[in-house]
Amino acid sequence: MSMTILIAPSGFKESLTADEATTCIAAGILKAMPDASILKAPMVDGGEGFTQALVDLTGGTLHRLSVTGPVGDRVESFIGFLGGQKIRTAVIEMAAAAGLRLVPRDRRNPCITTSFGVGELVRAALDAGAERILLGCGDSGINDGGAGMAEALGVRFLDADGRPLPGGGAALRHLASIDVTNVDPRLVKVRIDAAVNWHNVLLGPKGVARVFGPQKGATPDQVEELAAAMEIYAEAIARTTGTEVGNAPGAGASGGLGAGILGLLWGRLHPRYEIVMQYLDLDTLIERADLVITAEGSLDGQTPYGKVPAEVARRAKLRGLPVIALAGTIGKGVTLNFEHGIDAFASILKRPCSLDEAIENAGKLLTRAAEDAVRMVSVGIGLASVRRNGVKLRRRTAAGRSDCRPKRQSRTIAAV
Repeated sequence: MSMTILIAPSGFKESLTADEATTCIAAGILKAMPDASILKAPMVDGGEGFTQALVDLTGGTLHRLSVTGPVGDRVESFIGFLGGQKIRTAVIEMAAAAGLRLVPRDRRNPCITTSFGVGELVRAALDAGAERILLGCGDSGINDGGAGMAEALGVRFLDADGRPLPGGGAALRHLASIDVTNVDPRLVKVRIDAAVNWHNVLLGPKGVARVFGPQKGATPDQVEELAAAMEIYAEAIARTTGTEVGNAPGAGASGGLGAGILGLLWGRLHPRYEIVMQYLDLDTLIERADLVITAEGSLDGQTPYGKVPAEVARRAKLRGLPVIALAGTIGKGVTLNFEHGIDAFASILKRPCSLDEAIENAGKLLTRAAEDAVRMVSVGIGLASVRRNGVKLRRRTAAGRSDCRPKRQSRTIAAV
């Protein structure tokens, strides 16, 4: 029996883009099921690969440039322009200027990393005549609330003595005022639509510093330092522009970049799939599929809250399709995903190994995991076929012969 399998993964942070993950999964499927028909839908969620994917989908162009990276060094980056649009539309992924991949492991301190380079990308898009900017938020290595981005566009952050603050989220503890008099005037004429995780907020127990700070290298003390700084930052934005960002949906996305976009750049925040699905017709591909395989770097209790596997599973379940999720790591609360459309999951790691080793071999590991998953599916298909034909498999006899006899009824249902 030939199957049509839809591959719709996210990228694996610091190792595989969504497109690379799709290629690896396809290779594994075809090893196990050479006659399978493959449908590909790399799922960009605003993080790495967002720009390239939208450029490819629309026949657009990519433009490379150098910007300030999250630790202050110059990094090679890019912006894109979509093809076939009525208005000139730029696409930017913040990870290309302030992503975690750009922060060396021995320099991971979200108290001082900056989003300044993201502002430089926005400025480059304006210089190139952008009338609309799609800004993807994901895979960040910063926690400065987008202050660095805004600074690159002319906003000044001042202490009680009127002196400019240094970069980084922790410095915002000393923020007394925000000066927007010299902000780039083109910002009021361009439409900025940011693709964010709608569940990420800036402040509180589930605020960006407390939930994501540790993932970016923050110690417990630094987490509280950043959380306090974000409180002061949100109050200053409200005083300056009248925009309340503290608990706004999506304001905590990408180290609080959403707050800076909403409160200081007059941008709009959108659930990220609201942006992506304008250009990727996932639902049509789902209608053609028999099985969906999705994937992400980590699968846990947070996955249902805006992550790719949960969104893919939600859409697949509207059409009654089974969904398998592959992940680099399986974390706490992972079984919650069963309630959100994922039918089975597996880690791509088959033995203990270091993080560096897992990242280096992610492609091979994902290919093997996909092969294993589809071989298990094939076993299930085989058992279902046997059951439909009314044949009951019995244990081999002592003489080594298979005793397979037709039967009239069976009360046993095999499930894989």
